[in-house]
Amino acid sequence: MKPAPKPSGVRPEDRPQPTGDRLQKILAQAGIASRRAAEAIILEGRVVVNGQVVTTLGTRADLTRDHIRVDGKLLHGPEPTKYFMVNKPRGYVTTLDDPEHRPTVMQLLGQDKQKQAYGEHSDLPRLYPVGRLDYLSEGLLLMTNDGDLANKLSKASTGVLKTYLVKVSGAPTDAAIDQLRRGIMIDRGRLADTRSTGRRDRVLTQPAKIEQVRKGENPWFEVTLTEGRNRQLRKMFEEIGHHVEKIRRIGYGALTLDVPPGGFRELLPGEVQALNRAAAGKKVERKKVLPEAAQLKKPVPPRRKNYNSSPRKRSA
Repeated sequence: MKPAPKPSGVRPEDRPQPTGDRLQKILAQAGIASRRAAEAIILEGRVVVNGQVVTTLGTRADLTRDHIRVDGKLLHGPEPTKYFMVNKPRGYVTTLDDPEHRPTVMQLLGQDKQKQAYGEHSDLPRLYPVGRLDYLSEGLLLMTNDGDLANKLSKASTGVLKTYLVKVSGAPTDAAIDQLRRGIMIDRGRLADTRSTGRRDRVLTQPAKIEQVRKGENPWFEVTLTEGRNRQLRKMFEEIGHHVEKIRRIGYGALTLDVPPGGFRELLPGEVQALNRAAAGKKVERKKVLPEAAQLKKPVPPRRKNYNSSPRKRSA
């Protein structure tokens, strides 16, 4: 009978612990992808550390001493973090590439646009949208290469306030709006998935702040949410029998939309700090006076008919 092996004398808690950052964090900081997308890249076997393919999430590495390659390209270090506010027009998709070849928000930050705003030698790092606005929606969109902040802002648990101007078809009753304020059951996920499977997975929305800002047959409402489910506003109003005609996001955290449609600007350091506070669940304040881009345009009055414009008859 073989003698039992002698204990090494080193307790597990005393063994050297892996050093460095998680690979998905390193990829996000290098501008390769958001942290969630970086996890998929690792699982697909596209990351090589010191000559070895790594497919385990949570693997740590040190960019100062380890050679890390993604799709064969060597990482040289984290890119400088950049943060932009973009006013997405209607008819653009919030994605990097679109299989249907529709205009994407990336084109709003194209090289020609950058040169106009920052000069001939501008070259921004690869940026990613934070959250989404659907094809028909418009307004405030954040673009950044800060994967950590983007990940925190996207979590519903942080409760980051998002404010929209919403135009609906027909005038909802006060009771129906109160129902939306308290929370209403809507279909979870994408509408196409619900239709294809025939199964309705329902979820209760969080309480919302809703105020009517313009009356009429097709009124406008200002709606503030703390979550951002797929097509949530459209689903909420459809549940009370009203189609949403227009959506414009005018507020995100402490930010208020202040660039024209299709325009963009880099955030100030104080604004980035406020976003980090919002991502940490802390209260932030917005501008008291709404910039022009965040206001409803004044309705155009109907043209008066000029009854004196007909040619006069010549006197005999």
